[in-house]
Amino acid sequence: MARWLMIILISAGVILISISLYEIFEGKKDVSVAMKEAETIVPQSKNQDEIETQEEIVFNPYPSDVIGIISIPRLNKELPIIAGTDDEQLKRGVGHFIGSKFPGQDGQIVLSGHRDTVFTGLGDLIEGDEIILKMEYGTYTYYLQRTYIVDADDLTVIDPTIDEEVLTLTTCYPFRYVGDAPERYIIDAVRK
Repeated sequence: MARWLMIILISAGVILISISLYEIFEGKKDVSVAMKEAETIVPQSKNQDEIETQEEIVFNPYPSDVIGIISIPRLNKELPIIAGTDDEQLKRGVGHFIGSKFPGQDGQIVLSGHRDTVFTGLGDLIEGDEIILKMEYGTYTYYLQRTYIVDADDLTVIDPTIDEEVLTLTTCYPFRYVGDAPERYIIDAVRK
């Protein structure tokens, strides 16, 4: 009896590990496909931080559109930005929270990603690190201002009343937690 129980438990473990590895592989493939699309829509544009005058930016992508690239030099990462933060959208890249602003618009830009895929290593960033958003209409550089941790259900990190341009990144926390994490790791970055 004990032998059969051991065989069942080992088999269940192998199956769970196989499923996890498959999901990681498929997730990387989805991100890679979205990144190729992002590279075709983001031209080698002038850095908007260097442009003194600028027209109002009107940008209205559809949910699930690939809309840009986020570059995090300290982590040596470039990832696609997808319109929306549903599960299917987050499997493909970093999700842009619908209803938040876009680079170049005054207000809060909110981007979210999974801690164990696209935002692996996010906790290694330090104050002053660059986070670059490349959009079809320009490139914008932000500098990490602060990090903090909130409860998973704390939505106060999304603030539509902010009137200055702030980039907010969110991911699950703790980073090495198995299952649905109870908290969120938040980064706020600003343009200089």
